[in-house]
This record gives sequence, C-alpha cells and structure tokens, in this order.
Amino acid sequence: MTTVINSHIEITEGVCGGRPRIAGHRIRVEDIVIWHERMGLSPDEIVSQYPTIILADVYSALSYYHDHFREIRQQIAEDEAFAMEMKAKTPSLLHSIRSV
Repeated sequence: MTTVINSHIEITEGVCGGRPRIAGHRIRVEDIVIWHERMGLSPDEIVSQYPTIILADVYSALSYYHDHFREIRQQIAEDEAFAMEMKAKTPSLLHSIRSV
C-alpha cells in the first residue's frame, strides 16, 4: 500500500525501505537532504542532475524534511552507521593488491 503525503512525496512499504521518496521515483527525501545540505547543491542543481524530477519535487522533499526533521535525521544516521559497519566488514581490494 502506498501512502501519498502530497502529490510529490510518497511512502510505499517495500520500496526504498518504506522511507519517504519522490513520488514515482526511488529518490528518497534523505537523498535530497544530503545533496542539498552536505553537498551544497541548490534545488536547481539537483533537478539538472536528475532531470526526471521537477523543482516542486525537490522543494516538497525539503519541506517534508523540515516537518519530519528528527525522523529523517535518524534515517540518515542509521544509513551512515550501516555503511561504516559494511566498510569495517569488507576488506579493501586495493589494500589486498598492495599486499601482494
């Protein structure tokens, strides 16, 4: 079942981990937040890099983020922790090559 937050943001169980995303896409709200806040991309720059979305999608994602700040921040933190865990468990192929 899909929950449509507005015409731009939806949550679908089993799609993108059930996290809020741009409607009809696999671009999560947290992706937009990271590109905007951490990478410094403007909404126009995000749309130019992902031409299947429109400016209203980006602004809706940012609005959703500000309305659900703690939830989205928690999701980002969980993803970062998972990435660090996987990095620690997976040896670097480059390191392996250097050791030979």
